[in-house]
Amino acid sequence: MWQEYFTAASIDEALELLAEKRGKARIVAGATDLMLELERGLRQGIETLVDITRIPDLDRITLDEEGVIHIGALVTHNHCAASKLLREGAYPLCRACWEIGAPQIRNRGTVAGNLITASPANDAITPLTALGAWVRLASLGGERRVPLSEFYTGVRQTVMQADEMLVDIAFPSLKANQRGTFLKLGLRRAQAIAVVNVAIVLTLDSSHVQEAALTLGAVAPTIIHAPAAEKYLAGKELSAAVISQAAELSAQASRPIDDMRASADYRRAMVAVLTRRGLRALRQGQEQAGFPSDPVLLWGRQSVERSTSPIYTSGQPIQTRINGKDYTFTNGHDKTLLRLLREEAGLTGSKEGCAEGECGACTVFLDGKAVMACLVPAPRAHGAEIVTIEGLAELTPVPSPKKRGERLHAVQQAFVEAGAVQCGYCTPGFLMSAAKLLEERPRPSRDEIFQALSGNLCRCTGYYKIVQAIEAASKVAA
Repeated sequence: MWQEYFTAASIDEALELLAEKRGKARIVAGATDLMLELERGLRQGIETLVDITRIPDLDRITLDEEGVIHIGALVTHNHCAASKLLREGAYPLCRACWEIGAPQIRNRGTVAGNLITASPANDAITPLTALGAWVRLASLGGERRVPLSEFYTGVRQTVMQADEMLVDIAFPSLKANQRGTFLKLGLRRAQAIAVVNVAIVLTLDSSHVQEAALTLGAVAPTIIHAPAAEKYLAGKELSAAVISQAAELSAQASRPIDDMRASADYRRAMVAVLTRRGLRALRQGQEQAGFPSDPVLLWGRQSVERSTSPIYTSGQPIQTRINGKDYTFTNGHDKTLLRLLREEAGLTGSKEGCAEGECGACTVFLDGKAVMACLVPAPRAHGAEIVTIEGLAELTPVPSPKKRGERLHAVQQAFVEAGAVQCGYCTPGFLMSAAKLLEERPRPSRDEIFQALSGNLCRCTGYYKIVQAIEAASKVAA
């Protein structure tokens, strides 16, 4: 899929590589979109990947002295979903990031990547547009600041040059008299591309709206405002009649198309529905209803500490640690992590169900977090700690006198006892997600179990016993 792969130790080094490769290089952070684009031939001419995941301090969310929130290039969707700062100062973005994909996707996918992919259905763009965000782009020639409203030129098109890297996303934190929300309509509860999404930010004066920002996704070539609705709301109370009229004006602003997910007429109607729901929730102070106070992240409690950053240069062996054992790979540099594990390491427990991050059968732990191995470039394994289903039992085995290699993890034992398996193809992924959940919170609620499993599909529909098995394992593991 690529010819060269480099891990950059600094932003300057990444920019030098981009300049040197003259449009044939791409930055890699989460790579959840890029891997699919390369597989499907949507990114022609890309020969070199520049991995920035080892550059320090790019995964921070900060608030500066002027009340501006900054999001680094390596901030993931799960970073945002778990951020107290964003929940208080940018709730629409916090909510949008939680609704993206599933925990394994959110552990890799970055907000910066979501912006750069530039799909009009990408969830993070809509709230950031409503919040008045801008991005900072860097190249060897210097930096420039671009408002998000000027960043997009069409479907999957931006003003970024081939030698530029997005290094910062910024926007004013919501003030005490401002509130906002984000709503999304998908065709399923999780892992869904938006049919329509809507973000609303209101500036309030007592019971009146001073100013409104209302943005729409998946209904035009780029994220758009609903200017007539914004103007109409200014100076008015959020009465039922006002909300209804604003919803209709929002629908009129949309320019949807028919596609495989919905007709244009349906999308237009749903813009009105979501706008109405959002404004009602804001009027009632219920905009955060349904958002978990402590979202499941599948981060667990373990962190991988390094004395030095493992830097990878194209052509060198991939040196990594899998299930507590050191591996050196001289082949597989142009593969996914899943194929490296299966074809080069001989660890075939992780399955390929979809090869696009939809089914969770390839879930593994990468530096302590659950990820989809099919969406991770193999060289990212260099210097990493990886756990696959083959090494799961050694993490927290069921108390047993059995020797190493014969004992089972608590969730494995519970799956056996509950008969929580049918064809078994999806089982390794479910076990990995369940084990990481129990590490993160030993006594999860049923809703938290559902959150943890939202990225895992069972094609035999055996979910009931799987959930029961995890509940039983929690009683053993706690």
